[in-house]
This record gives sequence, structure tokens and C-alpha cells, in this order.
Amino acid sequence: MRYASLVTSATWIAESFFATLFPSDCRICSASLTNISRLPVCESCLENIPPTEGIVCAVCGEKIQSVLAQADTARCGLCQKKAPPFAKAVSYGSYSGNLRELIHLYKYEQVRPAANVLGDFLAQAITTLEPHFTDDRILVVPVPLYKSKRRQRGFNQAELITKAALKAFASERFVMKTNVLRRVRATQSQIGLTRHQRRENMRGAFRVEKANEIAGREVLLIDDVFTTGTTAAECARVLSRAGASNVWVATIARTQKTDVQ
Repeated sequence: MRYASLVTSATWIAESFFATLFPSDCRICSASLTNISRLPVCESCLENIPPTEGIVCAVCGEKIQSVLAQADTARCGLCQKKAPPFAKAVSYGSYSGNLRELIHLYKYEQVRPAANVLGDFLAQAITTLEPHFTDDRILVVPVPLYKSKRRQRGFNQAELITKAALKAFASERFVMKTNVLRRVRATQSQIGLTRHQRRENMRGAFRVEKANEIAGREVLLIDDVFTTGTTAAECARVLSRAGASNVWVATIARTQKTDVQ
């Protein structure tokens, strides 16, 4: 009897362990997973993550509805009024639907295997920037987390997706650096803040640690999501002051005003 109980317990532990490593249901649509995978998302949900289509601002990536806009020169209203401190920002897709759900699984629910899929999306965004680069070697800088936030989360999501994305490029053109830009103070959540409040929240939050590695170099700044561009703009401003010749921005997703409406 005791032996049977031990066997039952061992079986339960093994099944629980297997279920943890290889979940049986998709975390987005709840459908049963037919393939063994550490990523708890079905193929159908992954396939239903389209890239952004249509004309977007040639600087910040905001979708433009005007039928007269030209893809190479289109500018949104904000970029027409004042150019941001980065040369160009690109994203794979819209921060909505399945892409938003996948990013949340990765970022907030610790589903780290999602980094590989998200890295593939990021690599596609980076590819659209390659024709604009002028340097042979590009310094790649993930947006850093404040030390307490990193301890709480256990990882920097921007670093992991950057590593995954750069695997898609065989050349040594991209050099990732995680120690040249540092977040020197904690910031409150940007959710619910006005554009002005977001700028004030981010002002002075970043500092370049090794200006000699930045000076005269093109920098590719990486983050998971581009919302209003406040974080990217503050990082780009600091990097430019340190001597970066150009700052480019690539993210997996971008919040579009058309999605919010």
C-alpha cells in the first residue's frame, strides 16, 4: 500500500513537472497544444501576428491615414512639429491582439521561451533599418532596467530579445553592449500619464557610463514596446550627448493611435 502511494506521488510529481515545462493549453486562446513545446502558445496564435501594414511615419513609425502620404517621406503631425532625437524608429507590429498577449506572457508572466519568437519579430524590424546604416559596425544597446526592477523581474526583457534577434544576422556587424547605458533612478509606470508627464518622469533617468565606446558610433537602441516614444527619446538624447553619430530605434511592437481609438 505504501509502495503504491509512493508510485502515485512520484507519478504526480513527474506529471506536474512535465506540465510546467510543456504546458498542454495555449495561454492565448486556450486551445489544446498538439506539439510539445516550452512556449505555451499554439501555432495558430503565432501565425495570427501580422506585421504593421500601410504607410507609417518615416521617423517614428506612427501609422498615417492620409491617402496622399508617401511611404519614404511621410511625417506624422508630431514629427513635423519637432523631430525626435533619434534618426528613425521601427517596429515589427502593432501592440495589440496576439502580439500584445505574447509580450505580456514574456514580460510579466516569466514565459522566457517567448523571447525566441519575439526575437525573430525584432530581427525583421532591424532588417528594415539596415539600408539606412552608414557604419560597418553598429553598437546595439538594449534599454536598461533600474536595478530594483531587474531584481524583481529576474531579467531584462530588452536584453534577451536583443540576443535572440541578433542570432538571425550571421555577420559581426552588430555588437551588443549592455554596460554603456545605465538607468540611474527608478521611474513610475508610464500608464495613464500625459505626454508631458511622461517626459518629466523619464528626464534624467539614464546615463552613459562609457562615453568613449559611444563617441562617433551609430547606436541601435532596442526595447520591447514603443508607446509614445518618451523612453526611446530620452535614451537617444543621452546617447547623442555622449557623441553617438546616429541613434536608431527598433522594437517588437508599437502602440498605434488607430488601435487606441
